[in-house]
Amino acid sequence: MSRARQPPLVTGISPKEGAAWTKVTIRGENLGTGPADLIGLSICGHNCLLTAEWMSASKIVCRVGPAKDDKGEIIVTTKSGGLGTSTVSFKLLRPERIGILDQSAVWVDEMNYYDMRTDRNKGISPLSLRPSNPLGIDLDKGKIPQKDMELTFPGMSGDFTSENFSATWYLIENHSGSSFDQLKLAASNLKKQATKKNEGSLAYVKGGLSTFFEAQDALAAIHQRLESDGTERVEGSMTQRLENILNRASDTADTLFQEVLGRKDKADSTRNALNVLQRFKFLFNLPLNIERNIQKGDYDVVINDYEKAKSLFGNTEVPVFKKVYAEVETRIGALRSLLLEKLLQTPSTLHDQKRYIRYLSDLHAPGDPAWLCIYAQHKWILQLMQNCRDEFIVSVGAVDSEGDTRPSALGRLGHTASLKRGGSLRTPRPRTWRFETPQQVQFVEKLSDVVIGQLPNFWKLWISYVNGSLFSETGEKSGQVEKSKKNARQRQNDFKKMIEEMTHRLVKLVRGALLPTTLPQTDLNLYGGWENKTELTGAWLTQIIHTVRGCHDALSALEIPNDLLQVIQDLLLEMRVHCLMVTLLHTAEDVKRLAEKEDWVVDNEGITSLQTVSPMSDMPSKTHINISIVFINCLEQLSTKTNGDIDTSHCDGYGQGLGNTLSPKVLTSINVFLCVQEQRLLIILSNCQYLERRTFLNLADHFEKHGFTGTEKITQVSVDAVRQLDRNLFEAYIERRADPIAGSLEPGIYAGYFDWRDCQPPTGVRNYLKEALVNIITVHAEVFTVSKDLVPRVLSRIVESVADEMCRLMQCVSSFSKNGALQARLELCALRDAIAAYLNSESNSSFKLALDALPQLHSGGDKKLLEELLNKFKSSMQLQLTCFQPACVQPVKR
Repeated sequence: MSRARQPPLVTGISPKEGAAWTKVTIRGENLGTGPADLIGLSICGHNCLLTAEWMSASKIVCRVGPAKDDKGEIIVTTKSGGLGTSTVSFKLLRPERIGILDQSAVWVDEMNYYDMRTDRNKGISPLSLRPSNPLGIDLDKGKIPQKDMELTFPGMSGDFTSENFSATWYLIENHSGSSFDQLKLAASNLKKQATKKNEGSLAYVKGGLSTFFEAQDALAAIHQRLESDGTERVEGSMTQRLENILNRASDTADTLFQEVLGRKDKADSTRNALNVLQRFKFLFNLPLNIERNIQKGDYDVVINDYEKAKSLFGNTEVPVFKKVYAEVETRIGALRSLLLEKLLQTPSTLHDQKRYIRYLSDLHAPGDPAWLCIYAQHKWILQLMQNCRDEFIVSVGAVDSEGDTRPSALGRLGHTASLKRGGSLRTPRPRTWRFETPQQVQFVEKLSDVVIGQLPNFWKLWISYVNGSLFSETGEKSGQVEKSKKNARQRQNDFKKMIEEMTHRLVKLVRGALLPTTLPQTDLNLYGGWENKTELTGAWLTQIIHTVRGCHDALSALEIPNDLLQVIQDLLLEMRVHCLMVTLLHTAEDVKRLAEKEDWVVDNEGITSLQTVSPMSDMPSKTHINISIVFINCLEQLSTKTNGDIDTSHCDGYGQGLGNTLSPKVLTSINVFLCVQEQRLLIILSNCQYLERRTFLNLADHFEKHGFTGTEKITQVSVDAVRQLDRNLFEAYIERRADPIAGSLEPGIYAGYFDWRDCQPPTGVRNYLKEALVNIITVHAEVFTVSKDLVPRVLSRIVESVADEMCRLMQCVSSFSKNGALQARLELCALRDAIAAYLNSESNSSFKLALDALPQLHSGGDKKLLEELLNKFKSSMQLQLTCFQPACVQPVKR
């Protein structure tokens, strides 16, 4: 968080007056954060930045330049604060100018002169300070270009202080328009200056001769009197009398001015105290300002003032400053406690949590406030989930006199969470919904609202803690960000345990309401208690499954690792099995009640009407056929539709019943929505094989074992349907994989304007064929990963398509040259030998027709060259062609 700084303020300068080039010390506030921050300094209107030396934010040392104004302000300009102001002024004295080479009784301060032309702090010749017009006449500068002067006087200079000074250059440049009389006057001035310089020492001695004589006589008289009185202290001597006189004069002066001096000292003390209060009023007013800003909630202002006070007075040794600063630290400590209390309050929004964490970080609060907040939110969410169960166990809500249900605090929280998410996952309920819906269903939906409403913010808080955005959105404060990332890495396992505890609490609460027998006896007291509630039907159980599945999808969207959500998936599977079992039990009860319809009227065939309406003989066959057909249709839909378009709602009944008897691969295929189309086709093909070879046969044995009729019809219809799906899916997969490989052969053969009638002697198999083999290897790997049994079936069709295309291409060639025929035979033989394990009668026939279309090899050298090139090809691609050999290892399942 950036904090604006105050403009510079100059409150003192020492000394307050002086001549040009006087060294002064400037004091004030906000005079810059460093030398680079100081961009402007003027005294009496003169720019003194070149001589400025930044000492601290309250002190700058510089030299006063030859200003135009006799008295003026001191203005400091900084990058951070802008143009400043001044409460004091400086008076510029203009003494008589004394040349550096002139003799004088006044000491001239030796200093480094600054070269204004190059802005460098370096010593320059004192002669450069001589008068700019040494001739003493008016300047009349010409307009001759500098380059022309340099060409006319090479190696010379028009500067009279230079060693290569040229008088002609100087006169042309400065007095090109002067008259002859003026030049004569200039020559006379130069002569006078030279004469004065020669007589300077003698004139100086003559002027001060009387002073020298007087000083010499006084010193001689003093020396003589001291010798006559002796060196010892004798009473009545001149020295003693002089001492007594001086002591009495001192006592008299003290008596006369003691009261005045006392008042002066008191006034100075008061003035100094007022100056201190004025200069440091920010510090003295800070404790009260902190209290006021805390009450108004302006925590940013408090943090800015605290950082400023800490930088200025954190290491002070002044007792009064230490006392006031200690009071500031006390107030800041109370603010830290207040912010931490607000941070740990529940419920709170993610925005407020981030804001309080940043405040505590800026105030250098001890410990790790972010982790404390995460821990507090974790405990609060767990308690909310438990309170949800306790509320429904004790009472589902108090009903007022009009019969309306008053929502509890937890219910209001769940409703608020739904609004923040943009609406509930479910459609709006009628007013009578609460009275018509079983309590277990209401409980699961309310529990889902709590989890979906609170866990996303909890997860986002952790993500902000991991990536450091809790402290900076723009990459600032890298120290805090790196510290946050380091702490997050150390606490990853702890946070993982928190998520696991929440998901396990969710699963145990749902199990306690629906599947209490799956919980240990120790957990029933905490999560059970639903024994006296209404038993749910299959329709209500299906609604609960949808609710739990929606909760799982919402958590998955947060990119929470799948291993942390596995317990919810296991719960969904068990609930689906439970739903199926409940449905079957209710069906059995309905069958038992058919006996009530018996009218005991016997027809001509000797059967009653009960046999006519009884579904016992016909229901198993129709039901199972419908289940099989619906499930096969579901598989077909999975194979043709894209992600997000798959509608499996019709599989929730029949599909679940059949799914429990299938292999894990079949179950996996139902949820495989993120696979590419080809992989999806392969998985469903494998499932179809499993259905035909295992599932339907097992079901037939099961029906025969329990005396069900129509087993042959069930099996035949189911097998025919799955075989038809298998054929359709197989052809779709072959079309997707074989066509691109076969289609790439013709462009590859004739790439680079290749011509069979005019080509070079063959040196090896060309790249297009290698690329086709690599594509076939890719298909092999894809199929092998899903099902080893599908490899021969798929590869045979792929090879058949490639062989047919090669045969067509060879038969379309009008004529071959000798080299062209050898090249074509080489590539056909190489392709045939590489995929020999998957050749069938059709592909063998295609290769034979292709080779017959080529001219025969009669030369022994050609046959030998063909054999060498084939061996070279097989050797170079030995690793790639290994996959076409019979495999003795099992495929790797994903």
